[in-house]
Amino acid sequence: MTTKRLFAADLGASGGKCFAGVFEGKQFTLKEIHRFAHEGVSFYLPDRTGAVRERMYWDDIFIYRNIVEGLRTFRRDVCDKLDSIGIDTWGADGHFVSGDGEMLGKIHCYRDHRLDNMVQEVKKKVDARRMYEITGVHFQPFNVSNQMHWFVKNRAELLLPGCMFLPIPTVFYYYLGGVKQVDSSWASVTQLMNAKKKKWSSEILRKLDIPLTVMPEIVEPGAVLGELSEELAAATGLNRALLIAAASHDTASAFAAAPVANTDEALIISSGTWSLVGKLIPEPITTEAAQAAGISNEGGVGNIRLLKNCMGTWLVQELRRVWRNVDGREMEWGEITELAASARPFGSLIDPDNTGFYNPSNMETAIAEFCRKTDQAVPAGRGACLRAVYESLALKYRVVNEQISAVCGQTSKVVHIVGGGCKNEMLNQFTANAIGIPVLAGPEEATAVGNMMVQAQGLGIIPSLLDALPLIKQAFPIKQYNPADGKTWEKAYSRFHTIVG
Repeated sequence: MTTKRLFAADLGASGGKCFAGVFEGKQFTLKEIHRFAHEGVSFYLPDRTGAVRERMYWDDIFIYRNIVEGLRTFRRDVCDKLDSIGIDTWGADGHFVSGDGEMLGKIHCYRDHRLDNMVQEVKKKVDARRMYEITGVHFQPFNVSNQMHWFVKNRAELLLPGCMFLPIPTVFYYYLGGVKQVDSSWASVTQLMNAKKKKWSSEILRKLDIPLTVMPEIVEPGAVLGELSEELAAATGLNRALLIAAASHDTASAFAAAPVANTDEALIISSGTWSLVGKLIPEPITTEAAQAAGISNEGGVGNIRLLKNCMGTWLVQELRRVWRNVDGREMEWGEITELAASARPFGSLIDPDNTGFYNPSNMETAIAEFCRKTDQAVPAGRGACLRAVYESLALKYRVVNEQISAVCGQTSKVVHIVGGGCKNEMLNQFTANAIGIPVLAGPEEATAVGNMMVQAQGLGIIPSLLDALPLIKQAFPIKQYNPADGKTWEKAYSRFHTIVG
């Protein structure tokens, strides 16, 4: 019986995990072997005018060091023979590398305030309707289109001959084996790729003054990119494993792992720092109605993710950070759930996607301010604040479900919640209650599972992702939540619409 051993690095915006996956016959097992926390780091430095401003960067060296530690753990705890490595990341950011292989400075975090007004700047250069027709991607402040246009406007002197832009997953593939390509699932979210042709749009690049020569080659998920460098393989005690393009946008990997029986009837929510709410469709939909609803067409694995990027547990993560600074300790997640459960239902509601919640200095203060502006009571205590977030997230999911269903003409009959957020039983039940259809939660580590399955397809272990579904269902339990309290939630939904507009 042939055994194949795979390694996945799943890098989110607040932490990273490394996994070992083993395919043996018709069996698949997944084991987490290393995890670490990380976050954007703020610096307060003067610019050329002397004005001090906040700059937020990623610590890519720390992340790389932890991937290497994950590989060493694989060798110690699993095997010294590894077939392939796949990397998935959040869907923004990247940096330039010189022709001599030097990174051109630090890697900005997508929440950095340099991007606060860049959507307006980009719209001055490219007609908004035309940009959506080509890319199918909604305007967001963190889009790579904004980041690269900022770079060419403000750091053009660094664009020397031979330099190239490396998307954030490519940065780590580059560190492991000199790879400079990116897969279409990640390229699709940049707002620079032609959604139908899966190529960089020369028209958009030209209008944004971005040289086509700095853009990496786009490949399909599952493509073999190269091998672990000889020196790094020796340093980790491993063989030169293949580097395979996973669906390197973490949402694409997560959607690939959703055990969906009928794509026409399924709404999928990849739940984590962000909530990616959408459906799988065969071709991009770039109508005016889709654009008006703020819906994006993102590349999947043989399909399109028609989805909306909503705020997720970022709000709770930020509340937790604020309270950590006050208390001198980190609140446990069980404590957070208990506080939310004990609070009065529907005391206050917020729009999770209000710009005031994107990157405030104090999330608790931002929520209080939103409630004052909308003539609501300010949440009285931490439990009330947390419950307001969870109930509002569920109600926002219903709004997005109705928007997406109207655009694609497919009514949702079941919700699949995948990713780390599927562990949140309160939010799962609230989602079933708000939308009024069953919720199927799991797998928890959907991003890593999808990463593994795309690698498996690239290695020829499985012919397609359809063949992955039995493996996923066999390996991971799925929990069902049925809707309840329909009248109460219907009343809350009406109020929510009034509050968010």
